[in-house]
Amino acid sequence: MKAWYLLYCKPKSELRAQQNLALQQVESYLPVIKEQKTARGKTKVVEVPLFPNYLFIHFDPTEFSVSKIHNTRGASRIIGCKELMTPINDAIIAEIKHRVGNHQLEVEPGLIKGDKVRFTQGPFVDLDAIFDENCANQRCNVLFTIMGQQKSLQVDIDQVVRC
Repeated sequence: MKAWYLLYCKPKSELRAQQNLALQQVESYLPVIKEQKTARGKTKVVEVPLFPNYLFIHFDPTEFSVSKIHNTRGASRIIGCKELMTPINDAIIAEIKHRVGNHQLEVEPGLIKGDKVRFTQGPFVDLDAIFDENCANQRCNVLFTIMGQQKSLQVDIDQVVRC
C-alpha cells in the first residue's frame, strides 16, 4: 500500500533527488519557505528547504524497489526504526503542506547588518540590540550587550523593530 516516507538526502541534494525520483515516477514533496539572504551587499528572497537534507516520498515498497530509491542520485536512505521503514501519516503531510502554503515572509524591508533594533516582545522588551543576520524559520541573530559583553542571540524576527 502506498504511504509517505522520509528520505534523507545527501547535503544540498534535495532537488537533485526529487528530480531523479520524478524520472522514476516516484511522487515526492519538498517543503520550501522563502528566506531573505544578503550576499555582496544585495538582499534577495530565496526559497530554502524547510527541512534541509530531507524529502518526503510517496510510494508502495511492495511495488517499487527500495534499493532503487537508495541508489537514486542525491538520495541517501529512507528513515525508519532499525531495518523497518516508518510510514508517515497522510494527515501530517497535509498539515505541513497547509502551513507552508500559509507561510509569509515578514522581514522588515531594508533591515541590514549593523542596524540598531529594539525588542518589542520577550524577556528583553524595550532593550536595544544590533541586527546581525537573518536565519531560517522567521528568526534572526542580534548582537546584545549584557554584563559588559556582546553576545549573539537568535530571536524571532517579529520580536525586534528598527529603532
